[in-house]
Amino acid sequence: MTHQVHIIGGGMAGTEAAWQLARRGIQVRLSEMRGGGDMTAAHQGTGLAELVCSNSFRSDDDTSNAVGLLHHEMRRCDSLIMAAAARAQVPAGSALAVDRDVFSAAVEETLASLPNLTVVRERIDAIPDQGHVIIATGPLTAPSLATAIGTATGADALAFFDAIAPIVHHDSIDMDICWKASRWDKGEAAYINCPMNEEQYRAFHQGLLDGDKTEFREWEANTPYFEGCMPIEVMAARGLDTLRFGPMKPVGLDNPRTGRWPHAVVQLRQDNKLGTLWNIVGFQTKLKHAEQVRLFRTIPGLQNAEFARLGGLHRNTFIQSPRVLDRQLRLLRDPRLRFAGQITGCEGYVESAAIGLMAGLMTAAELGGRAWTAPPRTTALGALLSHVTGDAEAETYQPMNVNFGLFPPPPADVKKKQRKEAYTLRAKADLTTWLA
Repeated sequence: MTHQVHIIGGGMAGTEAAWQLARRGIQVRLSEMRGGGDMTAAHQGTGLAELVCSNSFRSDDDTSNAVGLLHHEMRRCDSLIMAAAARAQVPAGSALAVDRDVFSAAVEETLASLPNLTVVRERIDAIPDQGHVIIATGPLTAPSLATAIGTATGADALAFFDAIAPIVHHDSIDMDICWKASRWDKGEAAYINCPMNEEQYRAFHQGLLDGDKTEFREWEANTPYFEGCMPIEVMAARGLDTLRFGPMKPVGLDNPRTGRWPHAVVQLRQDNKLGTLWNIVGFQTKLKHAEQVRLFRTIPGLQNAEFARLGGLHRNTFIQSPRVLDRQLRLLRDPRLRFAGQITGCEGYVESAAIGLMAGLMTAAELGGRAWTAPPRTTALGALLSHVTGDAEAETYQPMNVNFGLFPPPPADVKKKQRKEAYTLRAKADLTTWLA
C-alpha cells in the first residue's frame, strides 16, 4: 500500500478531503468509478466534483445567511471547492453560481498539481480492510459498496430513501394557538399540537390534492412508495378522513382552550437537542416548495412559520450518522473508517464539501499524532458537524442543509431583527479564535 489514506468518491466531499490531506504532504489515493467504465444514473460526464443538479451554491451573504456564513468559513480554511467556485463564478445576484464545466476542470487541475495525490478511475465494491479510509460516495453509492456499508454500519442504519418532513423554527410557532401535550397526556408533553376545525381541515385536504407537485427524476422513478414514507398528498387522495386516522389524528388530544378534541391536529416533534427546530410529523411530501410554504402556513399556529427545511421525497443513500459515527466522523464499529459528504446525511453541495473538509483535517491530525478540536458549535462548520454527529435526533434523522436552527441561540436580549447578524458576528469571532 503506497498511500496513507484511501478516499472513495470524487464528488464535492471526496475532492475537498483529498485536497486538505494532500496539501499537508499526506499520500492519498482517490477512487472515482466514473471514467473507469462505470457511470451513475444522474451524472452526465466523468469530471471530478460534477454538479449533478443546480449550478448554484445558494446565498453568498455571510452577514445574515447560514449558507453564506459557511462559504466564508470554508474560504478561511483554504477550501478547494470555494477556490474553484471563485474561478468558475457566473452572475447570480447575491447567490454564488458557477459554470459547471469550468468548476469541475478547476478542481481537477488543482488536484493534478499535487504529486502525493493519485486519482484512480475504479469502482470500489468492498471497504478496504486496512489503512485510513474516507467514504464519500454520496447519494448514488454503487449497490455493491452500499451493501458493504450496510454490513459495516448495521443494515438498519443505512437508508435508501429520504422521507423528509418540513422543519419549523420554534420561535416562529404561535403558542397562543398551539399547545404542548402527548396523546392522552401520557409521559412528558412531547409534541406541539396545531388544532383544526372541520372547515379548516377540509380546505387543507383540498389544498393537498390541488397543489403543484414535483415529479420523480428519471433515475428514481422506478422506486415505489412504501407505507413508511408515504407522501401526505398520496394519503389525502385515499379519502377525506384518511389523514384524520393517520398523522392528523386528534384522538386523545384535549385542546386546553376548548376542553375538547379538535376535528384534526397537526403535530410537531422536537428535531434537535437545542429545541430550536421542530418537524411536522408525517408530512413528507412531493409538493413544490412554494406550495408547501403557502399551504402549511394555513395550519393554525403556523401562519408565520419560518421553515428550516421543506419537505421532500427522494432516492438517496445515507447512514444514520448520529447513531453510528463519533464526533470525528469515525465509524464507532471501526474507527479506521470515516464518512464524509451527503452519505452522512447533510444536504447540499457546500455542506457536503464542508464535511469533507473537516474529515480531511481530522484525518491529517490523527496521522500526525495531534489532537483535533472541532470548530465551536457557534460556527457554521461546528453547528453542521455537531448536528451530523450527535445533536440531531437519531430516530428521525433525515438530510439537512445548514441553517441557524442548528446553532446555539444568541443571547435572549438580542432583538429578532438583529438575530441573524448576531449569529454571523459571533461565528466569525469564534472561528478566528479556533483558527488561531
